Amino acid sequence: MTYNSHIHRRRGTRLKGYDYTQPGAYFITICTQGRECLFGGVVDGNMQLNPLGHIARQCWLAIPDHFPHTALDEFIIMPNHIHGIIWIVEKPSDAIVGGTHAKVGAQHKMGGATHASPLRTRPNPPRGPKRQSIGAIVGSYKSAVTKQINQHRGTPGMPVWQRNYYERVIRNHDSLNRIRQYILENPLRWHLDRENPAATGNDTEWESWVSQ
Repeated sequence: MTYNSHIHRRRGTRLKGYDYTQPGAYFITICTQGRECLFGGVVDGNMQLNPLGHIARQCWLAIPDHFPHTALDEFIIMPNHIHGIIWIVEKPSDAIVGGTHAKVGAQHKMGGATHASPLRTRPNPPRGPKRQSIGAIVGSYKSAVTKQINQHRGTPGMPVWQRNYYERVIRNHDSLNRIRQYILENPLRWHLDRENPAATGNDTEWESWVSQ
């Protein structure tokens, strides 16, 4: 695959030695192979899902069925990528949150580091995603979507996703709320989105604000 700096720089967000099984909130972005707009289109600032988009959505909603220690927060299926917040919780019963997304944030501890404490790391972490980790969750999701989409369109073995994905440990509630807003407003800013092959501008100022 041709090198694309906007896509491949996502690898650098992964924290070396960080334990991605520990409880907390994680911001995930997964892009389709070659940024192909598989999942529908944005019409008047609203995302309109096609049948493949509905597959991607249903598989995302099913994540807690396969990983009971997870809870889902805000997410959006875009034409060629998905943004979502996944919580890893202490025990499966903690994942039964109900109510609004604000209650999710209030009931669960934020993961990652604070200004006063270091990140928890694993010495000599093993290769590949650890069981019950964010990497394992994303890998399972991507596999399920790929299988169902290829069954739907009769294209066995065809790639659906880029090999890598972007994840960010959400470290405080201000960041959590900024990312929620970014996800909700993503369709409104599609014309500036760096993942949009037909973008008419760039959204670097907004993305910089979200990453604070």
